[in-house]
Amino acid sequence: MTETLPEFPGVRAASCPFDPPPALRALQKDAPLTRVRLWDGSTAWLVTAYAEQKALLSHPQVSSDITRPGYPLPSQALRRPDSPVSFILMDDPEHHRLRRMVQGSFTVRKVEGMRPAVQRIVDDLIDDLLAGPKPVDLVEAFALPVPSLVICELLGVPYADHGFFQENSQVIVKRNVTPEERAAAGGRLTDYLDGLVADKLARPCDDLLSKVAAQVTAGELSRQEAARMGVLLLVAGHETTANMIALGTLALLQHPDQLALLREGDDPALVAGAVEELLRYLNITHRGRHRVALADIEIAGHVIRAGEGLIMANDLGNRDPEVFPDPDTLDLRRDARRHVAFGFGVHQCLGQPLARMELQVAYATLYRRVPTLALATDLERIPFKHDGQVYGVYELPVTW
Repeated sequence: MTETLPEFPGVRAASCPFDPPPALRALQKDAPLTRVRLWDGSTAWLVTAYAEQKALLSHPQVSSDITRPGYPLPSQALRRPDSPVSFILMDDPEHHRLRRMVQGSFTVRKVEGMRPAVQRIVDDLIDDLLAGPKPVDLVEAFALPVPSLVICELLGVPYADHGFFQENSQVIVKRNVTPEERAAAGGRLTDYLDGLVADKLARPCDDLLSKVAAQVTAGELSRQEAARMGVLLLVAGHETTANMIALGTLALLQHPDQLALLREGDDPALVAGAVEELLRYLNITHRGRHRVALADIEIAGHVIRAGEGLIMANDLGNRDPEVFPDPDTLDLRRDARRHVAFGFGVHQCLGQPLARMELQVAYATLYRRVPTLALATDLERIPFKHDGQVYGVYELPVTW
């Protein structure tokens, strides 16, 4: 007889588009760990409590290696055994070896040096926005171009090709594509980055892709590995931040008292705190962080057996009332710096300093320069990304 378990659907709809579904909040209330059934009929531990998530994300016997038996695949699109694996889905020492090749470009000091350039990008896009027709889709006109322009500048990728890589990136991050469709999109992007790596090998520049190409010359990476690293940085560098800009704007438009704090204040500390609270509140990676246990682990009154999968539901962890009082309230004055939107442990997001800085500039500038920004349609008519591995909106019609 098959055990009846609650299902974990990954990215999902809720009564409020910014909140985790009530059924999963009920699981969180009942226990910090719950056995759930996944899309393919397999089972895993759903970790809903903040403290247990941090403990397991930093546990030495918890693996990020997607090739290990028992790893809970988030969708069928990752099922192909021949799919290339990026370093975020590896364990140390290989994970550390590859990560350290690029982490110097994402230090706080390096990123802060980019702030004036990002400010110019944001101001130029807002100039175009204000000079154009209205209403306008904020995703197309602002939320997507900001991080795309930034990551292209950082990597040394021609922004003229943004249509190509954005189209294929969206295929990669969708949940309802076939493994073959995902592999084809990944192949197109890998071929494209391979061509750019070849250009950087012949004519190196002062950009991150040239630094990656230098590792090929040094014998530390193959051309294929360098291209795959470029794909990861390109996709991750614009998809997540673009969704946060648009979804954060929508959340603020639905909370005008909180929007007023950003629009009327110019304190950098307030802006930085607002970004942390929006990251906590929105949690665009609704599919959680997937891991597998390498040994038996006792935690919170349960024994996780070796080979059992784990899903750290960070959107639930960031709504844990034990850590964040009144967690379903958006409060830009809250100290939300302990959130796990970027993960925790050795695999926490490499690009988080860049994402934070871009969000600070985008949020602070947009609402100050367009103080009458308003939604140009009903909330119910906005198309949300319930089919994606990264949550957000496909369109956000606004006016002013």
